Amino acid sequence: MLSPKGLILQLYRNWEIIEELATLSREYPAFELDLLVRVISQYKQEECDTNTVLSRLVHNDILQPMRRTSDYQLNPLVMDFVRGLTQENELGLSEVLRARVEAIKEATAQILKGLESADNDLLRMGAQKMAELTRKISQQLVQDKQAIFEIAELARSADINMPMERRYREVFEVYDQYVEPMNEMMDCGLGGRFYPLLESAERALDKVVDRLSIRGSIYQQQLMMRQIAYQVKDLRYLGRITAQQCADTLLPLREEGRQHNRLSSVISKQISQIRKKGLQRGLRREGLPVWQNRRCTRVQLGNEIRELMGEFMCFESIAHLFPEEKNLPDSQIIRWVDENELHNTLMKSLPVHNLMIWLKLHYPALPDAELLRLYHDLVRGTDWECRLSAKSNTTALENISVTYHPHALSISRLKDPNKEDDNEKESH
Repeated sequence: MLSPKGLILQLYRNWEIIEELATLSREYPAFELDLLVRVISQYKQEECDTNTVLSRLVHNDILQPMRRTSDYQLNPLVMDFVRGLTQENELGLSEVLRARVEAIKEATAQILKGLESADNDLLRMGAQKMAELTRKISQQLVQDKQAIFEIAELARSADINMPMERRYREVFEVYDQYVEPMNEMMDCGLGGRFYPLLESAERALDKVVDRLSIRGSIYQQQLMMRQIAYQVKDLRYLGRITAQQCADTLLPLREEGRQHNRLSSVISKQISQIRKKGLQRGLRREGLPVWQNRRCTRVQLGNEIRELMGEFMCFESIAHLFPEEKNLPDSQIIRWVDENELHNTLMKSLPVHNLMIWLKLHYPALPDAELLRLYHDLVRGTDWECRLSAKSNTTALENISVTYHPHALSISRLKDPNKEDDNEKESH
Protein backbone atom coordinates (compact mmCIF):
# COMPACT_ATOMS: atom_id res chain seq x y z
CA MET A 1 0.00 0.00 0.00
CA LEU A 2 1.21 3.48 -0.83
CA SER A 3 2.73 5.35 2.11
CA PRO A 4 2.10 9.13 1.88
CA LYS A 5 4.96 9.93 4.26
CA GLY A 6 7.46 7.86 2.28
CA LEU A 7 6.31 9.40 -1.01
CA ILE A 8 6.69 12.95 0.36
CA LEU A 9 10.11 12.06 1.76
CA GLN A 10 11.32 10.78 -1.60
CA LEU A 11 9.92 13.88 -3.31
CA TYR A 12 11.98 15.98 -0.92
CA ARG A 13 15.18 13.96 -1.37
CA ASN A 14 14.94 13.39 -5.15
CA TRP A 15 13.06 16.44 -6.40
CA GLU A 16 15.48 17.23 -9.24
CA ILE A 17 15.15 13.67 -10.58
CA ILE A 18 11.36 13.66 -10.43
CA GLU A 19 11.11 17.13 -11.99
CA GLU A 20 13.31 16.03 -14.90
CA LEU A 21 11.24 12.87 -15.38
CA ALA A 22 8.04 14.97 -15.41
CA THR A 23 9.56 17.14 -18.14
CA LEU A 24 10.65 14.11 -20.17
CA SER A 25 7.18 12.56 -19.83
CA ARG A 26 5.97 14.98 -22.52
CA GLU A 27 8.15 13.13 -25.06
CA TYR A 28 8.32 9.65 -23.51
CA PRO A 29 5.11 8.02 -22.25
CA ALA A 30 7.29 5.39 -20.53
CA PHE A 31 10.97 5.30 -19.50
CA GLU A 32 13.41 2.59 -20.32
CA LEU A 33 15.82 1.46 -17.65
CA ASP A 34 18.86 3.00 -19.39
CA LEU A 35 17.15 6.41 -19.53
CA LEU A 36 16.24 6.21 -15.84
CA VAL A 37 19.81 5.31 -14.91
CA ARG A 38 21.18 8.28 -16.87
CA VAL A 39 18.75 10.74 -15.28
CA ILE A 40 19.33 9.40 -11.76
CA SER A 41 23.11 9.42 -12.20
CA GLN A 42 22.97 13.03 -13.39
CA TYR A 43 20.84 14.47 -10.55
CA LYS A 44 21.43 12.11 -7.59
CA GLN A 45 23.44 13.02 -4.53
CA GLU A 46 27.05 11.88 -4.46
CA GLU A 47 26.74 9.58 -1.44
CA CYS A 48 23.74 7.70 -2.89
CA ASP A 49 23.88 4.75 -5.25
CA THR A 50 21.92 4.76 -8.49
CA ASN A 51 20.27 1.39 -7.90
CA THR A 52 19.32 2.41 -4.35
CA VAL A 53 17.62 5.57 -5.55
CA LEU A 54 15.80 3.66 -8.28
CA SER A 55 14.56 1.01 -5.84
CA ARG A 56 13.32 3.69 -3.43
CA LEU A 57 11.40 5.42 -6.16
CA VAL A 58 9.78 2.18 -7.24
CA HIS A 59 9.10 1.09 -3.64
CA ASN A 60 7.30 4.35 -2.80
CA ASP A 61 5.21 4.12 -5.99
CA ILE A 62 6.73 7.18 -7.63
CA LEU A 63 7.83 5.00 -10.54
CA GLN A 64 5.36 2.31 -11.56
CA PRO A 65 6.47 -0.76 -13.59
CA MET A 66 4.43 -1.38 -16.72
CA ARG A 67 2.99 -4.75 -17.56
CA ARG A 68 4.51 -6.97 -20.25
CA THR A 69 7.52 -4.68 -20.53
CA SER A 70 10.54 -3.71 -18.46
CA ASP A 71 9.75 0.01 -18.71
CA TYR A 72 8.58 2.33 -15.97
CA GLN A 73 6.13 5.25 -15.93
CA LEU A 74 5.76 8.16 -13.56
CA ASN A 75 2.84 7.98 -11.16
CA PRO A 76 -0.02 10.13 -12.64
CA LEU A 77 -0.70 11.72 -9.24
CA VAL A 78 2.94 12.66 -8.85
CA MET A 79 3.05 13.95 -12.43
CA ASP A 80 0.04 16.22 -11.90
CA PHE A 81 1.49 17.42 -8.61
CA VAL A 82 4.85 18.28 -10.15
CA ARG A 83 3.32 19.97 -13.19
CA GLY A 84 1.05 22.00 -10.96
CA LEU A 85 3.98 23.23 -8.89
CA THR A 86 6.14 24.00 -11.90
CA GLN A 87 3.18 25.54 -13.82
CA GLU A 88 3.69 23.26 -16.79
CA ASN A 89 0.16 21.89 -17.05
CA GLU A 90 -1.38 20.17 -20.00
CA LEU A 91 -4.30 21.94 -21.63
CA GLY A 92 -7.57 20.36 -20.58
CA LEU A 93 -10.66 19.75 -22.68
CA SER A 94 -13.33 22.38 -23.06
CA GLU A 95 -15.98 19.65 -22.91
CA VAL A 96 -14.79 18.64 -19.43
CA LEU A 97 -15.12 22.24 -18.31
CA ARG A 98 -18.56 22.45 -19.89
CA ALA A 99 -19.70 19.26 -18.15
CA ARG A 100 -18.53 20.55 -14.77
CA VAL A 101 -20.32 23.83 -15.33
CA GLU A 102 -23.51 21.97 -16.26
CA ALA A 103 -23.18 19.93 -13.07
CA ILE A 104 -23.55 23.16 -11.07
CA LYS A 105 -27.18 23.24 -12.20
CA GLU A 106 -27.83 19.84 -10.60
CA ALA A 107 -26.09 20.87 -7.40
CA THR A 108 -28.18 24.05 -7.25
CA ALA A 109 -31.40 22.06 -7.70
CA GLN A 110 -30.29 19.68 -4.94
CA ILE A 111 -29.63 22.59 -2.56
CA LEU A 112 -33.04 24.16 -3.25
CA LYS A 113 -34.78 20.82 -2.82
CA GLY A 114 -33.09 20.28 0.53
CA LEU A 115 -34.06 23.80 1.60
CA GLU A 116 -37.73 23.39 0.69
CA SER A 117 -38.05 19.95 2.31
CA ALA A 118 -35.95 20.99 5.36
CA ASP A 119 -33.62 18.03 4.70
CA ASN A 120 -30.26 18.97 6.21
CA ASP A 121 -28.50 15.92 4.76
CA LEU A 122 -29.62 16.72 1.22
CA LEU A 123 -28.67 20.35 1.74
CA ARG A 124 -25.22 19.39 3.01
CA MET A 125 -24.63 16.97 0.11
CA GLY A 126 -25.60 19.62 -2.45
CA ALA A 127 -23.33 22.19 -0.78
CA GLN A 128 -20.40 19.78 -0.76
CA LYS A 129 -20.96 18.96 -4.42
CA MET A 130 -21.11 22.67 -5.26
CA ALA A 131 -17.87 23.35 -3.35
CA GLU A 132 -16.09 20.46 -5.08
CA LEU A 133 -17.24 21.63 -8.52
CA THR A 134 -16.12 25.20 -7.94
CA ARG A 135 -12.74 23.96 -6.74
CA LYS A 136 -12.24 21.73 -9.78
CA ILE A 137 -13.39 24.42 -12.23
CA SER A 138 -11.09 27.01 -10.66
CA GLN A 139 -8.17 24.60 -10.75
CA GLN A 140 -8.82 23.70 -14.39
CA LEU A 141 -9.10 27.37 -15.39
CA VAL A 142 -5.76 28.19 -13.76
CA GLN A 143 -4.07 25.14 -15.29
CA ASP A 144 -5.49 25.83 -18.75
CA LYS A 145 -4.35 29.44 -18.57
CA GLN A 146 -0.80 28.36 -17.72
CA ALA A 147 -0.85 25.77 -20.50
CA ILE A 148 -1.99 28.37 -23.05
CA PHE A 149 0.74 30.75 -21.94
CA GLU A 150 3.28 27.97 -22.43
CA ILE A 151 1.91 27.15 -25.90
CA ALA A 152 2.23 30.81 -26.87
CA GLU A 153 5.80 30.96 -25.59
CA LEU A 154 6.75 27.84 -27.50
CA ALA A 155 5.27 29.30 -30.70
CA ARG A 156 7.17 32.56 -30.25
CA SER A 157 10.47 30.85 -29.44
CA ALA A 158 10.29 28.33 -32.28
CA ASP A 159 12.74 28.42 -35.16
CA ILE A 160 12.00 31.38 -37.39
CA ASN A 161 13.04 29.39 -40.46
CA MET A 162 10.22 26.94 -39.80
CA PRO A 163 7.12 27.46 -41.99
CA MET A 164 4.48 29.61 -40.31
CA GLU A 165 1.76 26.99 -40.64
CA ARG A 166 3.89 24.41 -38.83
CA ARG A 167 5.14 26.91 -36.28
CA TYR A 168 1.66 28.09 -35.27
CA ARG A 169 -0.20 24.82 -35.86
CA GLU A 170 -0.81 24.20 -32.16
CA VAL A 171 -1.93 27.80 -31.69
CA PHE A 172 -4.61 27.37 -34.38
CA GLU A 173 -5.82 24.08 -32.89
CA VAL A 174 -5.97 25.42 -29.33
CA TYR A 175 -7.85 28.55 -30.40
CA ASP A 176 -10.43 26.63 -32.44
CA GLN A 177 -10.88 23.72 -30.01
CA TYR A 178 -10.60 25.49 -26.66
CA VAL A 179 -10.67 29.30 -26.73
CA GLU A 180 -13.69 29.76 -29.01
CA PRO A 181 -15.87 27.17 -27.15
CA MET A 182 -14.74 28.75 -23.88
CA ASN A 183 -15.74 32.23 -25.10
CA GLU A 184 -19.13 30.92 -26.18
CA MET A 185 -19.64 29.35 -22.76
CA MET A 186 -18.49 32.53 -20.95
CA ASP A 187 -20.80 34.75 -23.00
CA CYS A 188 -22.96 36.99 -20.78
CA GLY A 189 -25.86 36.85 -23.27
CA LEU A 190 -28.44 34.20 -24.03
CA GLY A 191 -25.92 31.87 -25.67
CA GLY A 192 -23.68 31.57 -22.62
CA ARG A 193 -23.99 28.91 -19.93
CA PHE A 194 -21.30 29.86 -17.43
CA TYR A 195 -22.74 33.14 -16.14
CA PRO A 196 -26.47 32.14 -16.00
CA LEU A 197 -25.74 28.94 -14.07
CA LEU A 198 -23.42 30.66 -11.60
CA GLU A 199 -25.91 33.51 -11.14
CA SER A 200 -28.71 31.05 -10.34
CA ALA A 201 -26.39 29.19 -7.96
CA GLU A 202 -25.45 32.47 -6.27
CA ARG A 203 -29.12 33.46 -5.81
CA ALA A 204 -29.92 30.02 -4.46
CA LEU A 205 -27.09 30.16 -1.91
CA ASP A 206 -28.13 33.66 -0.78
CA LYS A 207 -31.66 32.38 -0.34
CA VAL A 208 -30.39 29.42 1.69
CA VAL A 209 -28.35 31.71 3.95
CA ASP A 210 -31.38 33.91 4.61
CA ARG A 211 -33.67 30.95 5.31
CA LEU A 212 -31.15 29.32 7.64
CA SER A 213 -30.70 32.53 9.59
CA ILE A 214 -34.49 32.86 9.95
CA ARG A 215 -34.86 29.24 11.05
CA GLY A 216 -32.06 29.64 13.55
CA SER A 217 -29.92 26.78 12.32
CA ILE A 218 -26.45 26.07 13.63
CA TYR A 219 -23.73 28.58 12.86
CA GLN A 220 -21.49 26.02 11.17
CA GLN A 221 -24.12 25.28 8.53
CA GLN A 222 -24.67 28.97 7.81
CA LEU A 223 -20.92 29.53 7.58
CA MET A 224 -20.54 26.69 5.07
CA MET A 225 -23.25 28.13 2.79
CA ARG A 226 -21.77 31.61 3.02
CA GLN A 227 -18.29 30.36 2.15
CA ILE A 228 -19.61 28.44 -0.86
CA ALA A 229 -21.43 31.58 -2.03
CA TYR A 230 -18.14 33.49 -1.86
CA GLN A 231 -16.44 30.77 -3.92
CA VAL A 232 -19.16 30.96 -6.60
CA LYS A 233 -18.81 34.76 -6.85
CA ASP A 234 -15.04 34.46 -7.12
CA LEU A 235 -15.42 31.79 -9.80
CA ARG A 236 -17.48 34.15 -11.98
CA TYR A 237 -14.71 36.74 -11.85
CA LEU A 238 -12.00 34.12 -12.46
CA GLY A 239 -13.82 32.72 -15.49
CA ARG A 240 -14.19 36.12 -17.13
CA ILE A 241 -10.57 37.10 -16.51
CA THR A 242 -9.20 33.73 -17.65
CA ALA A 243 -11.19 33.74 -20.90
CA GLN A 244 -10.06 37.28 -21.65
CA GLN A 245 -6.39 36.51 -20.93
CA CYS A 246 -6.43 33.36 -23.07
CA ALA A 247 -8.00 35.19 -26.00
CA ASP A 248 -5.59 38.12 -25.67
CA THR A 249 -2.64 35.71 -25.66
CA LEU A 250 -3.53 33.57 -28.66
CA LEU A 251 -5.46 35.97 -30.89
CA PRO A 252 -2.41 38.04 -31.99
CA LEU A 253 -0.49 34.86 -32.83
CA ARG A 254 -3.46 33.48 -34.71
CA GLU A 255 -3.82 36.66 -36.77
CA GLU A 256 -0.08 36.70 -37.43
CA GLY A 257 -0.19 33.10 -38.61
CA ARG A 258 -3.09 33.84 -40.91
CA GLN A 259 -1.35 36.84 -42.42
CA HIS A 260 1.89 34.94 -43.03
CA ASN A 261 0.69 31.66 -44.49
CA ARG A 262 1.99 30.11 -47.69
CA LEU A 263 -0.42 31.92 -49.98
CA SER A 264 0.40 35.32 -48.51
CA SER A 265 4.12 34.61 -48.79
CA VAL A 266 3.76 33.70 -52.51
CA ILE A 267 1.71 36.85 -53.13
CA SER A 268 4.26 38.98 -51.31
CA LYS A 269 7.07 37.47 -53.40
CA GLN A 270 5.21 38.10 -56.63
CA ILE A 271 4.45 41.70 -55.67
CA SER A 272 8.11 42.29 -54.88
CA GLN A 273 9.06 40.97 -58.34
CA ILE A 274 6.59 43.36 -59.96
CA ARG A 275 7.94 46.24 -57.92
CA LYS A 276 11.55 45.44 -58.94
CA LYS A 277 11.14 44.36 -62.58
CA GLY A 278 7.88 45.97 -63.59
CA LEU A 279 4.54 44.48 -64.57
CA GLN A 280 5.56 43.02 -67.93
CA ARG A 281 8.75 41.33 -66.75
CA GLY A 282 7.50 40.50 -63.29
CA LEU A 283 4.48 38.52 -64.53
CA ARG A 284 4.47 35.74 -67.08
CA ARG A 285 1.63 36.20 -69.49
CA GLU A 286 1.38 32.57 -70.45
CA GLY A 287 0.86 31.58 -66.84
CA LEU A 288 -1.82 34.13 -66.03
CA PRO A 289 -5.45 33.04 -66.13
CA VAL A 290 -7.74 35.25 -68.20
CA TRP A 291 -11.15 36.12 -66.85
CA GLN A 292 -13.90 37.71 -68.89
CA ASN A 293 -17.37 38.57 -67.83
CA ARG A 294 -19.63 37.81 -70.78
CA ARG A 295 -22.88 38.28 -68.93
CA CYS A 296 -24.40 41.73 -69.37
CA THR A 297 -26.69 43.30 -66.83
CA ARG A 298 -29.66 45.44 -67.79
CA VAL A 299 -31.56 47.80 -65.53
CA GLN A 300 -35.10 48.78 -66.53
CA LEU A 301 -37.31 51.37 -64.90
CA GLY A 302 -40.78 50.47 -63.80
CA ASN A 303 -43.98 52.17 -64.99
CA GLU A 304 -44.44 53.91 -61.64
CA ILE A 305 -41.03 55.60 -61.93
CA ARG A 306 -41.79 56.67 -65.49
CA GLU A 307 -45.10 58.23 -64.49
CA LEU A 308 -43.43 60.05 -61.65
CA MET A 309 -40.67 61.35 -63.94
CA GLY A 310 -43.29 62.51 -66.44
CA GLU A 311 -45.08 64.46 -63.74
CA PHE A 312 -41.82 66.09 -62.77
CA MET A 313 -41.10 67.10 -66.38
CA CYS A 314 -44.55 68.69 -66.78
CA PHE A 315 -44.48 70.41 -63.42
CA GLU A 316 -45.36 74.09 -63.37
CA SER A 317 -45.04 76.13 -60.27
CA ILE A 318 -48.06 78.10 -59.03
CA ALA A 319 -47.50 81.47 -57.45
CA HIS A 320 -49.40 82.07 -54.23
CA LEU A 321 -49.84 85.67 -53.15
CA PHE A 322 -49.74 86.20 -49.46
CA PRO A 323 -51.76 89.07 -47.96
CA GLU A 324 -49.93 92.20 -47.07
CA GLU A 325 -49.25 92.97 -43.49
CA LYS A 326 -51.74 95.42 -41.97
CA ASN A 327 -51.57 97.32 -38.74
CA LEU A 328 -54.51 96.13 -36.67
CA PRO A 329 -55.83 98.16 -33.77
CA ASP A 330 -54.78 97.16 -30.29
CA SER A 331 -56.97 94.52 -28.80
CA GLN A 332 -59.32 95.65 -26.07
CA ILE A 333 -60.87 93.72 -23.28
CA ILE A 334 -64.22 92.36 -24.38
CA ARG A 335 -67.13 93.47 -22.23
CA TRP A 336 -69.77 90.79 -22.42
CA VAL A 337 -72.31 92.52 -20.19
CA ASP A 338 -72.96 95.91 -18.64
CA GLU A 339 -72.09 95.33 -15.03
CA ASN A 340 -74.07 98.39 -13.76
CA GLU A 341 -77.19 97.13 -15.48
CA LEU A 342 -76.50 93.64 -14.10
CA HIS A 343 -76.16 95.12 -10.61
CA ASN A 344 -79.49 96.95 -10.85
CA THR A 345 -81.27 93.91 -12.28
CA LEU A 346 -79.95 91.73 -9.47
CA MET A 347 -81.06 94.25 -6.81
CA LYS A 348 -84.59 94.16 -8.23
CA SER A 349 -84.60 90.34 -8.27
CA LEU A 350 -83.54 89.89 -4.62
CA PRO A 351 -83.85 87.56 -2.90
CA VAL A 352 -82.12 85.00 -5.11
CA HIS A 353 -81.87 81.39 -3.82
CA ASN A 354 -79.15 80.25 -6.27
CA LEU A 355 -76.99 82.90 -7.94
CA MET A 356 -75.54 80.50 -10.52
CA ILE A 357 -78.96 79.49 -11.83
CA TRP A 358 -80.07 83.13 -11.86
CA LEU A 359 -77.10 84.14 -13.99
CA LYS A 360 -77.68 81.25 -16.38
CA LEU A 361 -81.36 82.16 -16.84
CA HIS A 362 -80.82 85.89 -17.34
CA TYR A 363 -77.60 85.69 -19.38
CA PRO A 364 -77.60 82.37 -21.31
CA ALA A 365 -75.33 83.75 -24.04
CA LEU A 366 -72.37 84.37 -21.75
CA PRO A 367 -69.34 82.09 -22.04
CA ASP A 368 -68.66 79.77 -19.15
CA ALA A 369 -65.52 81.59 -18.03
CA GLU A 370 -67.26 85.01 -18.00
CA LEU A 371 -70.26 83.62 -16.15
CA LEU A 372 -68.06 82.11 -13.46
CA ARG A 373 -66.16 85.40 -13.13
CA LEU A 374 -69.38 87.35 -12.62
CA TYR A 375 -70.50 84.76 -10.11
CA HIS A 376 -67.40 85.22 -7.97
CA ASP A 377 -67.53 89.02 -8.25
CA LEU A 378 -71.21 89.19 -7.21
CA VAL A 379 -70.65 86.86 -4.26
CA ARG A 380 -68.12 89.34 -2.87
CA GLY A 381 -70.47 92.30 -3.29
CA THR A 382 -71.44 94.45 -0.27
CA ASP A 383 -74.89 95.61 -1.39
CA TRP A 384 -76.59 92.37 -0.35
CA GLU A 385 -76.20 89.55 2.11
CA CYS A 386 -74.71 86.27 0.88
CA ARG A 387 -75.34 82.89 2.49
CA LEU A 388 -73.55 79.63 1.54
CA SER A 389 -75.67 76.53 1.36
CA ALA A 390 -74.50 73.36 3.14
CA LYS A 391 -75.64 71.10 0.29
CA SER A 392 -73.76 70.89 -2.99
CA ASN A 393 -75.40 71.36 -6.35
CA THR A 394 -74.38 70.62 -9.97
CA THR A 395 -75.26 73.02 -12.78
CA ALA A 396 -74.63 72.33 -16.46
CA LEU A 397 -73.29 75.37 -18.29
CA GLU A 398 -72.65 75.69 -22.01
CA ASN A 399 -69.57 73.51 -22.18
CA ILE A 400 -68.88 72.33 -18.65
CA SER A 401 -70.71 71.20 -15.54
CA VAL A 402 -69.96 72.86 -12.21
CA THR A 403 -70.37 71.21 -8.81
CA TYR A 404 -70.50 73.79 -6.03
CA HIS A 405 -72.22 74.95 -2.84
CA PRO A 406 -74.72 77.57 -4.07
CA HIS A 407 -74.82 81.09 -2.70
CA ALA A 408 -78.19 82.69 -1.82
CA LEU A 409 -78.46 86.49 -1.99
CA SER A 410 -80.91 88.56 0.05
CA ILE A 411 -81.49 92.21 0.81
CA SER A 412 -79.04 93.62 3.30
CA ARG A 413 -80.47 94.72 6.62
CA LEU A 414 -78.73 98.03 6.34
CA LYS A 415 -80.37 98.68 2.95
CA ASP A 416 -83.89 97.36 3.83
CA PRO A 417 -86.24 100.39 4.50
CA ASN A 418 -88.86 98.26 6.28
CA LYS A 419 -86.25 97.19 8.79
CA GLU A 420 -85.22 100.81 9.37
CA ASP A 421 -88.86 101.87 10.09
CA ASP A 422 -89.25 99.05 12.58
CA ASN A 423 -86.08 100.10 14.36
CA GLU A 424 -87.23 103.75 14.58
CA LYS A 425 -90.58 102.70 16.11
CA GLU A 426 -88.84 100.59 18.70
CA SER A 427 -86.60 103.52 19.61
CA HIS A 428 -89.63 105.82 20.18
